[in-house]
Amino acid sequence: MYKLLSHTDLDGVGCGVLAKLAFGDRIKIRYNSIASLNREVEWFLENEERNTHLFITDLSVNEENEKRLEEFYQTGGKVQLLDHHKTALHFNEYEWGHVVVEDNEGNLASGTSLFYEYLIENELIQASNAVDEFVELVRQYDTWEWEKNNNQEAHRLNALFFLISIDEFEEKMVNRLQNSDHFFFDEFEQKILDMEEDKVERYIRRKRRELVQTSIGDYLAGIVYAESYHSELGNELGKEYPHLDYIAMLNMGGKRISLRTIHDHVDVSEVAGHYGGGGHAKAAGCSLTNEAYNQFVTDTFHLDPVREDARRNRYNLKESSPGSLYETQNDDMFLVSLQNEDEWIIENSKGLSIHTFKSFKEAEIFLKRNYAAWLVRDDIFVKYLIRYIKKLKHGE
Repeated sequence: MYKLLSHTDLDGVGCGVLAKLAFGDRIKIRYNSIASLNREVEWFLENEERNTHLFITDLSVNEENEKRLEEFYQTGGKVQLLDHHKTALHFNEYEWGHVVVEDNEGNLASGTSLFYEYLIENELIQASNAVDEFVELVRQYDTWEWEKNNNQEAHRLNALFFLISIDEFEEKMVNRLQNSDHFFFDEFEQKILDMEEDKVERYIRRKRRELVQTSIGDYLAGIVYAESYHSELGNELGKEYPHLDYIAMLNMGGKRISLRTIHDHVDVSEVAGHYGGGGHAKAAGCSLTNEAYNQFVTDTFHLDPVREDARRNRYNLKESSPGSLYETQNDDMFLVSLQNEDEWIIENSKGLSIHTFKSFKEAEIFLKRNYAAWLVRDDIFVKYLIRYIKKLKHGE
């Protein structure tokens, strides 16, 4: 007999789909949160027969269970841990541990891709085009490569995962991969996915108006209360506000924080690790501990939301050489204009030079990080220019 303990997300359940394809009714599967995994491992070691082969995928155990699993293995027990998080790399010290963050070709690994490789190498499953395609979609979504590659099928696979129950998803995928030459979405799934995309867009538009920004540690974070669509929301807010180092989405009901970043210089798994969590460099999470609650909730609750840049302007446009006008919550005005071919300058409403920059993007990021400024509407821009011209006429 076999037993699989895996994560509750798409990557974790992807491992369950592969396990069903490989072992059928001979495997028992339990999907776990990070916290519940260790209880499951303890129960297995105390209750399961020793001839049951234990697989742990997309998760890793605590130090106590690490020692107990090593003892279990050394006394003839069968266990295999497969993970792709860098916080689990020390499990490679054990014969039963296999942790890969990035393969030899530079591709980021996922729990599903590692389990697939293991099953193929041990001749426990036969490779097929459909399974290959499914595993790659899961891998690209979990490692966030889908966004870089604009792989919408990977994104839609994750959306489908959340639209139906885990049992239904697992059954659908197993049946499809067993009976199809290629992976696909059926007509009904296409329709509900189209409807879901519209719903996500509306949700993101609403949450965009609720974002606040603040410095936490060495980073400037964007914070928003959100219980749904964390991956989509974090990605869109990150692109909308690239001056922010990362986006923190607070699920107050679940008492958790989801962290996302679009930047290579930020590793949100390290941020999450500070509060006892973990994850990937660009996507991670942690519990809302007392320290996290004070920093992300108590210290930021009074802050006003970040104002959005004007979207329908014809005159006050970004990177306009005559100037782009920004405003702050203190009613201060800043004009970003091209001084010469390779120098952008920021002037305040009094015409005093503040800073010079090599690019418009650098100037804008400076304004947004230090003043939470936003691009104003055309009518405000025109009024500003009229006042500016009047001052020039009067020699002010």
